[in-house]
Amino acid sequence: MGFREKGKSVTIKFLLCAFFLSFLPVFAAIPDAYAFRVPEKLVYDLTWGGIKTGTATLEIREENGATRIVSTARSAAWVSLFYTVDDRTESVLSKPLRHAAIGNPLHYRISIREGRYRRNKEIVFDGAKRKALYTDYLNGERKDILIRDKTFDPLSSFYYFRTIKSVPGKSVYVYVVDSKKLWNVEVQVIRKERITTKLGVFDTIVIKPLLKSEGLFNRRGDMYIWLTDDEKRVPVKLQTKVALGNVTATLTGGEY
Repeated sequence: MGFREKGKSVTIKFLLCAFFLSFLPVFAAIPDAYAFRVPEKLVYDLTWGGIKTGTATLEIREENGATRIVSTARSAAWVSLFYTVDDRTESVLSKPLRHAAIGNPLHYRISIREGRYRRNKEIVFDGAKRKALYTDYLNGERKDILIRDKTFDPLSSFYYFRTIKSVPGKSVYVYVVDSKKLWNVEVQVIRKERITTKLGVFDTIVIKPLLKSEGLFNRRGDMYIWLTDDEKRVPVKLQTKVALGNVTATLTGGEY
């Protein structure tokens, strides 16, 4: 689903992929060994004010010697009658090296359709040269961006984060390329909390990403994510405050 705030696009799609932040070199933590299984698929209900407005998915799989992550969001049929949402984001990563939790991003593509709002962008990573090529296909803009080691796109960084042991009260930082810039993003690890959803009761860790980039969820309120407090770090709930209430993504099924 998508909402407008004074000319800015606020999307549930970005609620999912915007959170997907990585980890920082600052704390030099050692990642767990593959916290999530591959393949994995997560399915979410998207609600606004308690009303279901759409469905979103997150999927990771091995494909042709690489790792492909795909995120989608689509509006419910009744919503599409007056406001169609059809969003898709893909991230392709290299095969992980020995002892590495996840590979390096190679290619990131985002295609957004939300009412009249459109986005069609791509980032191609060249880790050897420490740069990324940003392309906006709608306006023809191209730009080279300097990157660092352990730089991710908004989507792949989430899966790296899931391999990290999070400690409440501490923040982690990650370099993320988005919207023509390299960002050093802070993720605050807030607290542990037990929550109940349609799938049952979960012990979770609540995190709060402090996002700054243009494409990563232009919002006025804070965003919170509930990850299961176990070795899988499954995101069972995501919530943010927008102009007219709260937008929530709740895990309802999949293969994980």
